Amino acid sequence: MSRSEAPLCTVTGDGIILNLHIQPRASKNEVCGAQGDALKIRLTSPPVDGAANKLCREYVAELFQVSKSAVEILSGETSRHKRVKISAGDTARLRQIVDSIIA
Repeated sequence: MSRSEAPLCTVTGDGIILNLHIQPRASKNEVCGAQGDALKIRLTSPPVDGAANKLCREYVAELFQVSKSAVEILSGETSRHKRVKISAGDTARLRQIVDSIIA
């Protein structure tokens, strides 16, 4: 499924907002591709004391080559379904990264 505007990603003026589905306690950190209208990410940390949220921010920052402070969890702190904002001036580059991940 290749679209110019994937439903899992919304471009804003200063970055993008991603819908994520997080699977904690995985054997390794990895992106599993699109699942419905979300990007599925498996993380090794358990969902305890914010550990999975911290690793989620770190992993997304690494994927999109931005600083950890540029990744903010907008909603879903206690849920597997999260909305994450990635702030960066070059939204076209972020969009290309999303497209390459779900391709």
